[in-house]
Amino acid sequence: MAAAPRLCCSRLGSNSLINSGRLLSVDSKVDEKRYPETLLDVCAKVVALHIPFQRIEERYDRIPEPVQKRIIYWSFPRNEKDICMYSSLSSDSNSCSDLQKLPFHRGLRLYESGCVESVLQVGFHLSGIVAAPKNSNNNTHPNFSENDKRCRVSITFDRCKITSVTCTCDTKDIFWCQHVVALAIYRIRNADSVRLRVPISETLLQLDRQQLQKLVQYLIAEHHTEVLPTAQRLADDILQTKSLINRIAGAPDPTAGAPADEEHSWHLDEEQVGEQVRTYLSQGSYYSANKQLNCLFSKVKEMLRAKDSNGGRMLRLITEQFLADPRLVIWHSQGTPMTDKCRQLWDQLGALWVCIVLNPHCTAAERAHWKTYLEKWANMHVCPLEDADFRPMRSNNNSRRRMLVDDTSSDSSDEDNDHPKERSLSSSGHHRPGTSQLRTIFHRALEACNLCWNDSHLKFILNNDSLNLNSETPVKGAFNSQGYPLWPEHIPTACARVEALRSHGYQPEALRLAVAIVRTMKRQQRDWQCRWQAEQDRGVAPCSSSGITSNPLHYNQEGWIGHPLDPIGALFDTLAESSLLPETPSLDQYFDVNSLLNSSHLEEGSVMPRERPRYHHVPVPGSRDRSETYLSLAVEAALIGLGQQRVMPLGLYAQEKACKHEDRLITKLHDIELDGTLVAVLRKQAMLLLEGGPFSGLGCGIHPESVPMHTFAKYLFTAMLPYDSELAYSVGLRAMRLPILEEHDDNEEVAINPAMNSSVLTRYPRWFTLGHIEVQQCALASTMLSAAKSDVVKLPTVLKSAQRNIHSSSQLFKLAQDAFRIAVPADGGSRHPTLLDAAFQLGLQVMRMTLASLNWRRREMVRWLVTCATELGLEAVISIIQNWYQLFSPTEATGPVATTVMSHATVMRLNLDFRQQEELASCARTLALQCATKDPPNCALNALTLCESEPFAFEAAYQIVVDAATTNVMTSSQLFTVARYMEHRGYPHRAYKLAVLAMKGVHLAYNQDNHPAINDIHWACALAHSLGKSELTNLVPLLVKNVQCATVLSDILRRCSMAAPGIATLDAKRRCIKPLSLDKPPLRQLLEAAISAYVNTTHSRLTHISPRHYGDFIEFLGKARETFLLAQDGHIQFAQLVDNMKSAYKGKKKLMLLVKERFG
Repeated sequence: MAAAPRLCCSRLGSNSLINSGRLLSVDSKVDEKRYPETLLDVCAKVVALHIPFQRIEERYDRIPEPVQKRIIYWSFPRNEKDICMYSSLSSDSNSCSDLQKLPFHRGLRLYESGCVESVLQVGFHLSGIVAAPKNSNNNTHPNFSENDKRCRVSITFDRCKITSVTCTCDTKDIFWCQHVVALAIYRIRNADSVRLRVPISETLLQLDRQQLQKLVQYLIAEHHTEVLPTAQRLADDILQTKSLINRIAGAPDPTAGAPADEEHSWHLDEEQVGEQVRTYLSQGSYYSANKQLNCLFSKVKEMLRAKDSNGGRMLRLITEQFLADPRLVIWHSQGTPMTDKCRQLWDQLGALWVCIVLNPHCTAAERAHWKTYLEKWANMHVCPLEDADFRPMRSNNNSRRRMLVDDTSSDSSDEDNDHPKERSLSSSGHHRPGTSQLRTIFHRALEACNLCWNDSHLKFILNNDSLNLNSETPVKGAFNSQGYPLWPEHIPTACARVEALRSHGYQPEALRLAVAIVRTMKRQQRDWQCRWQAEQDRGVAPCSSSGITSNPLHYNQEGWIGHPLDPIGALFDTLAESSLLPETPSLDQYFDVNSLLNSSHLEEGSVMPRERPRYHHVPVPGSRDRSETYLSLAVEAALIGLGQQRVMPLGLYAQEKACKHEDRLITKLHDIELDGTLVAVLRKQAMLLLEGGPFSGLGCGIHPESVPMHTFAKYLFTAMLPYDSELAYSVGLRAMRLPILEEHDDNEEVAINPAMNSSVLTRYPRWFTLGHIEVQQCALASTMLSAAKSDVVKLPTVLKSAQRNIHSSSQLFKLAQDAFRIAVPADGGSRHPTLLDAAFQLGLQVMRMTLASLNWRRREMVRWLVTCATELGLEAVISIIQNWYQLFSPTEATGPVATTVMSHATVMRLNLDFRQQEELASCARTLALQCATKDPPNCALNALTLCESEPFAFEAAYQIVVDAATTNVMTSSQLFTVARYMEHRGYPHRAYKLAVLAMKGVHLAYNQDNHPAINDIHWACALAHSLGKSELTNLVPLLVKNVQCATVLSDILRRCSMAAPGIATLDAKRRCIKPLSLDKPPLRQLLEAAISAYVNTTHSRLTHISPRHYGDFIEFLGKARETFLLAQDGHIQFAQLVDNMKSAYKGKKKLMLLVKERFG
């Protein structure tokens, strides 16, 4: 929005001067020529930067034109970085391709191509024409179309700030187009060649009436289509004595600069900001939309660093559009959570507002102005709550409590210190069950409005690097024993001050305060250690073997890691950024906040390598300790924060956020190359954390709901292992625990009743990230096992710790696979037998854990254990076979286990001699018999297969099957399967015996002509027929008794009436050579049963027959007649059946007519 032109000749003004606070920059030409500036230029620079031109006109009646021109000359911005800030959405992008697409770089190319022409500066107004470059194509300058080759640009400026821009191009964006950039750069780089005129009002004062009339007439004549209507309207108003235009002294002059009492800021198109943010939000969670919104937040931070007032203004516009997002109403009414990406944007928004209101140079009026907005937004019913996981009840939808609450965190930093008396930024809603009032995303910013910077000790810290030389300390705890100043404020609040100072460009002050905060944290850490030591001396509540107690002396409900303000991250970034090597980009360019928040932490072996920041040690000014540098303090702050004991927050989003903050901070630590100074810091902090008691996440006596330290401990272990292996292993072993699950490990009731685990854990809040935590626990154990692969002392200790603390069978299996992969390299490298045995022991535990529970990877686990045992040797293979009942189900033992063990490949792999092969086979047969005894239905066939090479074992397995069949343990289908196997192996009589036992369990009704056992019945009858008449005679009564299906019986009858099939048996003479007679046993009984079945089936079908089944019934009678005719009097029996049908079912005339036509 362009600033309204001020009235000239009226000399109206106010009594205040506006200071932009921007650093002066020297003209490049003066630097190049090294000429001393004139006194006029020196004064004009200062005046042009700080004082409105209207104030000068009010103060002095006559200003020489040379003086006016020099002030106007120096009033234009002098730094191209300012132009870049307002002409690029993301000026810190690392991508060269992205840089070339930014309006600033495109405008720079236009300038370098000589496309800027007709540049004229009249007072505080700059105009020019930006033409399309000659021989340009649309790819190079896509904004120039065929019909639009020249763009007219005008710029107004005041006190080294561009206050309005206009361009005739069609670009609609938040920031300036490339044409404005090209003109502005032309003015900066060619300031002396630009035609410069004083404001037009000064020129008009020099004209007489005739000249003014001629000027107006020429202006109208040259632009009559545009100016004439406006000129006539103004003339009419001037001719009316009582018109508004005549009541105002003077006339507006757009070239005379902005009014002195008007807000002085860079041009920002508020309408376009709102429109663009609204567009991005409407695109939902698309990657590009979120990327653009994050770039807008980055732009706000860039403006704050430049001390540009538009930072807060732009954030206000963004906030208004965020609150107008229609999705908020839907989420609020349905009680559903917003998406994670959207929630992350809101978190950034809330944190930025804390930085805005904590500006140390913010006036009371400005703070009150922002507080009014924040209160209004916080009272809106759709305003998101600070607790992302809170779900309001229906009765509470219309009654939101918005009062601020005091900090209820049990952070010990506030317990023992009475300085300073400042209000802290309250804890979030992540409290254990209790009455806490609802807090919105803006409540921390509202609380920050009550913080002040006028504390004398705080001023001393911000303005001094030296020690306290005054022995009389005015406040208790203000200095440590070495005389260094401390700032014992609530840590997140103190770090919010640091972030505000850093964000607003006060880097030295931010550094001084950050150093004081780290020193305060170090003193608190020592105090906590002493307090825990004193409690131990007095005797405290007993802890479990892992250092967990149900009644901890201390615990933090709200941790520093995962805190909404990210205090440790802000502290680390402030100190680490001051340790970067010269000409190294800022940390923000190395770490994309959103990519780190939306993915797991980047390890050193990341698939896609990235450029890492390079640090060096910068001594802390005024410190007598040479090893105390900004980098060492940054590392120490990160270690203290990561090692802080903290209770797991209550919701999914809060838990994931804490994990991502931890991963991000550890990623930054990985980027720092360790030296002697930093190794000493690591060693000292590791010892303090181990001895810190319940105040440390690695201490003893911690709360059972404490967040595990696996990820942090893995970093400490890998970092310290080359320098202090004993301490590294102590940290790793202590951190291996998983408190929420380990609290009940020593409970005897749980050991007696395993189901109690789940019921006990229902008392606790849900650990949504438990899967991620167990993955990190496995990664720590894998790292330690790999490091100890050749250490016969350390390896058993690590193995025992992993077996005790890892409760997930899947993760324990993954750990075993990792250990196996390292112990037996795929490339044929040196093997590690001790580690291989550890992998085997882990595999055995996995088998025991999953034996009675379902696990979809069970088959893979079984196969892997056999492979691992094979690699380990014959003793390991025999041990899993002999102890199979502890590891495998009978089906697994006789299936994949025994089959793999007895395979030729395993024998060759083990390189067994004949004696060893016999020993292994004997164990496998013993296993087979044991499994068949325990589970005959599922193991009988496998047991017979395994024992077939040894007659006595085979006979024992066969007898187990017979006994199981006799006691009805095995189904007829299973018995038929075993019987077929016996016939296939050349044991027909044993097969016949099993088939008879199987037939006892088969029952076919008259209508079950598709029963799955029909094929088995045919096979059994064929087997009996092939063995001889006596076997068939024994089977037929059983068949007649259990099978009532006429078609099945008739099929068997026809097959048995033919010659018996050949089969190789020891008593081949007994086989039937001639076909059996149908008039003699056993087929006579079978024939009678088939005829009887047909009669019964006929009457059953006629009872419920429908006309559409008449055709099938006639075909059925045809098959029945064929069977009837096999008997001597069959035709008589069939005729009787037909006569009975005609008399009994004479009502079914159509059917009977069909019967008569077919059968007479």
